[in-house]
Amino acid sequence: MAYKIEFIPDAESDLESLDKSLKKEAGKKIDALSENPFSGKPLGNKFGIDLSGFYKLYFHRKRYRIVYRMLRDYIEVVEIFGIGKRDKEEICKLVAKRIKKLFNE
Repeated sequence: MAYKIEFIPDAESDLESLDKSLKKEAGKKIDALSENPFSGKPLGNKFGIDLSGFYKLYFHRKRYRIVYRMLRDYIEVVEIFGIGKRDKEEICKLVAKRIKKLFNE
């Protein structure tokens, strides 16, 4: 079963901002997610950032992460919230800001 992949607008910008080789690596991981969204590892509450219900998937020698969640309505959807550097929890902090912005407006 192929899962539908959706990006929040900011995550789509994250992907577009990557250089060509990183974009290609990220694209392969995203394609793999459409076949198996459980290939990522669950995120939780770490460093005061609560990303429970979200998953992480590494690429480029674990220097970058794709942060996503799975939505279940009538079809299965993988919604990508961010793509960025793993260093110093940078991407987790960015995704936390996006979640706050989206759900507290």
